[in-house]
Amino acid sequence: MTRPNIGVTVSQRSGWRIFPLMAFNIWLAGGKALRWQTASAIDLDAVDGVVIGGGDDISPMLYGGKISARARLDTDRDEMEKRIVLEAAAANIPVLGICRGSQMLNVALGGTLHQDAYSAFPSRFYKTILPRKAVEIDEGTRLGQILQTSTLSVNALHTQAVEKLGENIGVAARDDGGMVQAIERMADPFAIGVQWHPEHLFYRTGHRRLFKALVLAAQAYRVNRPQGRTVDLGLQDEAARIGRDNSDPAGKA
Repeated sequence: MTRPNIGVTVSQRSGWRIFPLMAFNIWLAGGKALRWQTASAIDLDAVDGVVIGGGDDISPMLYGGKISARARLDTDRDEMEKRIVLEAAAANIPVLGICRGSQMLNVALGGTLHQDAYSAFPSRFYKTILPRKAVEIDEGTRLGQILQTSTLSVNALHTQAVEKLGENIGVAARDDGGMVQAIERMADPFAIGVQWHPEHLFYRTGHRRLFKALVLAAQAYRVNRPQGRTVDLGLQDEAARIGRDNSDPAGKA
């Protein structure tokens, strides 16, 4: 069987070193990675799944927050990835969000973020690519079924975290301080976001299962995808509706 194509968004600054690692993980899982670093490279009709990768902080302008002087932003990438998430959802294309990508999955679907996650939660601070942090996987979640465990050791490089949940998004894992560490869509299409970086932990079975789950979902999408163009959407109205919904302070994670 032909390997499903997986579009992978990466940072303009660090994509040169992160994409090969992403591609390796996707290849191990049975897929083929396509690098998406600029809007001109995006072609959702050419892929069967998407990874929204890690990198810079997401601008709070996307969810009505205030910009911090310490934040490092890439607003062009913000808009690009928001569009990808919305169009993938509308076309039933499976998505895996990694760190920033998990946060973008939430924001694009109407959620908000804590810009300074460790000020908001009493979680122990970690900044390492090694699996030093323990997270608890919520019972009955798709993530739990994929990982086949209730606890997982993960790495941590993030400064932001999910606050208010996006539309049809649920919490799938938290750390010891209650900070959200994973989210997932409550119904199809497949969409999971993890706060950690599983691409660095390919030597551990549980983290490889995340990429395998995405590839299996992509294979199913390829079999069932409609003929012709996958995406032909005018999403301005949808984006405006989600922006209005963001003004409601209720429903925080």
